[in-house]
Amino acid sequence: MTTIKDVAKYAEVSVATVSRVLNKKGYVSKDAEVAVLKAIKDLNYKPNSVARSLYHKTSKMIGLLIPDISNPFFPELARAVEDVALTYGYTVVICNTDEDKRKEQQYVDALKQKYIDGLILSTNQLSIDDYKSLHVPLVALDRSISDSVPIVTANNFIGAQQATEYLIDNGSTFLAHLRGPVGVKTADQRYKGFKEVVEKKGIAHVVVESEFNIHHAKKTALDLFERYPSIDAIFASSDIMAAGVMKAAKQMGKEVPTDVQLIGFDGIPLGEMLTPSLSTVIQPIYDMGAISTRLLIKQIEKQPLETLHYELETELNIRETTRSEQYE
Repeated sequence: MTTIKDVAKYAEVSVATVSRVLNKKGYVSKDAEVAVLKAIKDLNYKPNSVARSLYHKTSKMIGLLIPDISNPFFPELARAVEDVALTYGYTVVICNTDEDKRKEQQYVDALKQKYIDGLILSTNQLSIDDYKSLHVPLVALDRSISDSVPIVTANNFIGAQQATEYLIDNGSTFLAHLRGPVGVKTADQRYKGFKEVVEKKGIAHVVVESEFNIHHAKKTALDLFERYPSIDAIFASSDIMAAGVMKAAKQMGKEVPTDVQLIGFDGIPLGEMLTPSLSTVIQPIYDMGAISTRLLIKQIEKQPLETLHYELETELNIRETTRSEQYE
């Protein structure tokens, strides 16, 4: 393996000169720079990234903490983060926490040792002080952790209102909301949007809590159908939860959308693959990931931020799980 000493010997300069060329720090004559760059190319020299990280306390790496990689929403976010990071010369370390506080703390400790340049958080199991212990720029993505940390999210409240109003306007009179975990701000906002509409319109309704996964959502929906057989519409807090509702409805002998209308939230590709295809509130997932990455890199590179809060618009996409002539 070619070393920095080999490069210096080949270029007939000192190791210190090679180091100044590599790090772009300090004076180097034009002839010496040309000789070093030629030596690097001829010898196919690859700088030791670990050693450079230790020297500079930087790594050109970004950490991304996500709560559940099996939920298709988060790989969609991760793809956007990775795409944008690579265009700026950064690599992304993806850490799946499984909504586990201890696991998340282990990742934070490990990232601290890697000298990551910044961290994007789609989780919120730890305190803001735990994240700030990394002493690197932070961006919250989808889930808020502190008002002092830049955040990129969708307008969950408005999206939930639109979904709920659509179900009511389409003739449903007893609505259920399968809400996400209490304390997760996105889930809380969707719940508030649902609640405001049904209470304003005086519509019979019930709210039950579920985890953001298909198996727990199915179990919760089965219990919901048994306790309230007259429910004729459900707004689920995510598309994955909506898929669980569809499985429960089939098991209970209920037809979607004839017996029960259903709208999810997220707009992941899975929704269109389901049968019937899922009506959903679409979040601009890729844009959220891309903007959060640019926000983080701006902080890393000491550039000013125009704003700390980005709230992107959602879109109601009607497919086959709602009764409508709009779907073609």
